[in-house]
This record gives sequence, C-alpha cells and structure tokens, in this order.
Amino acid sequence: MTQSIDISLHNDPGGHSFPLCRPNSRLALKTMPEEIRLPVKAFSTDSPAEILDFALQAAKSGCQVALCTLIEIRGGSSRPLGAHMAVASDGRYCGYVSGGCTEAAVAAEALQAIETGHDRFVMLGEGSPFFDIVLPCGGGITVAIHLLRDFEPISSVLEAMKNRKQAQLSYASGREALSLGATSAQTGWDGDTFVTSYRPAVRVVLFGRTLEVEMASKVAKAAGYEVVLYEHAAGDASVIDANTAVALLQHDLELEMPVLEVALKARPFYIGALGSSRTHEKRVERLRESGHSDEVIDRIKAPIGLFGRARDAHSLALSVVADIAASRQTALMAD
Repeated sequence: MTQSIDISLHNDPGGHSFPLCRPNSRLALKTMPEEIRLPVKAFSTDSPAEILDFALQAAKSGCQVALCTLIEIRGGSSRPLGAHMAVASDGRYCGYVSGGCTEAAVAAEALQAIETGHDRFVMLGEGSPFFDIVLPCGGGITVAIHLLRDFEPISSVLEAMKNRKQAQLSYASGREALSLGATSAQTGWDGDTFVTSYRPAVRVVLFGRTLEVEMASKVAKAAGYEVVLYEHAAGDASVIDANTAVALLQHDLELEMPVLEVALKARPFYIGALGSSRTHEKRVERLRESGHSDEVIDRIKAPIGLFGRARDAHSLALSVVADIAASRQTALMAD
C-alpha cells in the first residue's frame, strides 16, 4: 500500500474554497478593489512539490504567479536555503521562507512585483530597510521574487520528483529567468545563478503485520512521508531507493531475512530492525552466514528507534519515525 498526496488544486486541505483567477488576471488585478488584492494564505505547507504544484495550477487557472525563494541567510533562520513561497496574482499564497512572521509581507512584495512586471529582491530582518519586521531568531534573510514566465522547468521538476528522481532549478536574476539545472548541483549560489535542488519525498517501507506497524504507518503519514507496507514477503525491491527508509517491525527473524537481503542491496538511507540486542546478534550471525560483510551489516540500526526501549506501540512509532527523520537530516547535511 502506497500513500499518495492528493492535493486539491483550488481548495486547501481543510476544505476552504478560494476564488480562481480569470484570464488576463493582471488587468483584472489593477482594477480590483484594494482589499481583494490583500495576501491570503491558500493552505499551509512547506513541501516543495505542493508549492510548485500550486504555482503551476494557479497559472493554468489564469493567474500570474511569483515564485519566492530564500537565497541568503544572515545569522539564524527557521528555513533552509531554497525554501519557497508561491504567490498568485489574486492574493493567494502558500509556502514559507521563515517561521511564519514574514510570509504576508513577502506575498505583498510579490503582488507588487507582479504589478510592475519585474523580479525583485527583498531583505528582511538584519540589514533590511524594513525596520518594523524583525525576525525572532535575530538574523536576516533575502528572498528572490521571480515572476514565472516559463512553466516548463517547474513541470519538469514535478515530473522528476514524481518518478523518484532528483532535480534542480537555476535562477539567473540578471536575466530574470528560471531554467532546469544540472542534476549534480546543490542548493546555493553557483556564480551569479541560484540553484535549488529537489529530492523525492521520503518513502518509508514498513515490514510486518503488527500493531507496531499500524502505529508507525499512522505517524509516518502524519509526518508527510509516503508509506509502503510489506506484509508477507520481501515485496518489490523497486520501491526501495536512496530516499527510502526501511523499518522491520516483525517479531520473526525467519520472515524478516528476505526483506533485509533486499534492503541491504538497495542501499536506502535508513534500515532499522526491531528486537533486543540478543535478537540482533542472531540477525548478524545469519547475515554473515549469507556472505554479508560487517560494514554492510553495520548499516542496520538495531534496536530500532531514536530513544530508549519503547515497550508500547505508540512510543515505538514515534521513536522509529523520529529516528528516520534524524537520519534523513544527517544524510542531507553530508551531501
């Protein structure tokens, strides 16, 4: 079973409707009453895929769209470089470039940029001319506001992420142009071009038919992860890739060994297995007999989880998903 994200194109997840733009929305924007052009949050998300999809669908509905990208951090910041907001010319926006304290101001700047027809940079916090906007972290950020003229790069990135591939966008501020970037580039400045790198969503493969699996599945889905369940056997090895975490929550070494064999060959960023230290010793012995080296076996986190010995299913689920999140962050920082 795979969890898929069903994004409503014109309504937020809570069921609130938002008006669609009309064709020639820029002209309509200038003739609308001022209060109708005020920024309004469409829905809350910091998922790059959801933000880019919102931009694409807003454009298809007749809006002009600005993509806002965090391109500089001075001091501390609650969001990483490359964080996005998307702002439609009817005032709807989604995404975050800070902790929520500057997003309305950025959206208002984006609406002004749409009216003028040109990209712009906005500095907020430390070093900013907007003295009344102070970031709680005490630092400062710079956001690039780009008016989307060509949506093919965004479509290509979304298609790549859908197919579990990494992708990049390159923003050349001098030309006010966005293009598909080189696949090896990392998020940050490359000369006078800012590159944003995108990875597929984290996929969590859970093996077992236990209460622990049921609880872990719920927590992983709540965290926004895609979930795949292996209930009986090793399953399809093609669902395990570098952006996958594998958690074996089966109380039976005989049943879990085929899954471990597949996972160790597929090289996900995380492999964890339930059981005591004594159980893991037996697991290690079995894997050595199968020809696996200690270096490969050491990739298995056992006992599984971020904290202590969790004896109830709810605590174990939190421990496992937290461990996956921590491992993912470590892997990203190492790249």
